[in-house]
Amino acid sequence: MLEKTVTTESGRLDKVVSQLFDDYSRSQIQKLLDEGHIFVNGTSQKAKYKVKPDDVIQLEQPEPKTLEIKAENIPLDIVYEDDDVLVVNKPQGMVVHPAPGHEDGTLVNALLYHCPLSTINGTFRPGIVHRIDKDTSGLLMVAKNDKAHQALASQLKNKTNLREYTALVHGRIKEDEGTINAPIGRSLKDRKKQAVIKDGRHAVTHFKVIKRYQDYTLVTCILETGRTHQIRVHMKYIGHPLVGDPLYGPKNTIKGQGQFLHAGKLGFVHPTTGKEMVFEVPIPEIFQKCLNYLDKTNLLL
Repeated sequence: MLEKTVTTESGRLDKVVSQLFDDYSRSQIQKLLDEGHIFVNGTSQKAKYKVKPDDVIQLEQPEPKTLEIKAENIPLDIVYEDDDVLVVNKPQGMVVHPAPGHEDGTLVNALLYHCPLSTINGTFRPGIVHRIDKDTSGLLMVAKNDKAHQALASQLKNKTNLREYTALVHGRIKEDEGTINAPIGRSLKDRKKQAVIKDGRHAVTHFKVIKRYQDYTLVTCILETGRTHQIRVHMKYIGHPLVGDPLYGPKNTIKGQGQFLHAGKLGFVHPTTGKEMVFEVPIPEIFQKCLNYLDKTNLLL
């Protein structure tokens, strides 16, 4: 059971809980309230309860419903594989693991057909050590057993692995390189989004300019942390949202299949051999076509 003590917050319980437990959507919070899974000072309360300072709020996580994830014969672009790990180049448009509304056709469904996976993340995310968004393409490391999973997850936690992205953003970035150090959490204005907020989780992104156009900039982004939508949120925060981003970008943008963001380089220490491994894949065709178009129409004069 998750527990937090209210400090200065006051107001309806549903609003306060949404702020305190920002990993949950408003609809999830409402369902937990309706089903009696949220307690104030040990007593189950409804959404309209008026929260007071020093109230102790507990969120009970109900037992997850069992879902049998089926293995599906979906083609995979496997960059590397051995008995412990697998590196896959995920196409744009593919969801990484099953979730409500995406029970099949995911990377996990495809991986289960191909090979055994670690069990640390449970039923929904077997083998998945880290994720990239549905409309982000590129490299993911996958654990085939629990020992490998623990080793790879430890590298993520200790920030010793390499995750490098190529991104096309709006506007012309003046600096040749920079670091964005700004905490990220669920947006207080739109629960579907993440945002830079005061009490968010520590998040750091390093960027370097590759090429400048008249109205756009091509950059490399290196993740020091791995928060949800981190690059998309951080680049918007500094005034340069990703091109094609349906959630964080402007309406007047280059249309593609979502944001022009590609996880092109991935590095880690092999969990068994201790060997440093680095993998790299080129940007997908739709991304390259976009750059070719800008080379003809939007180059700096």
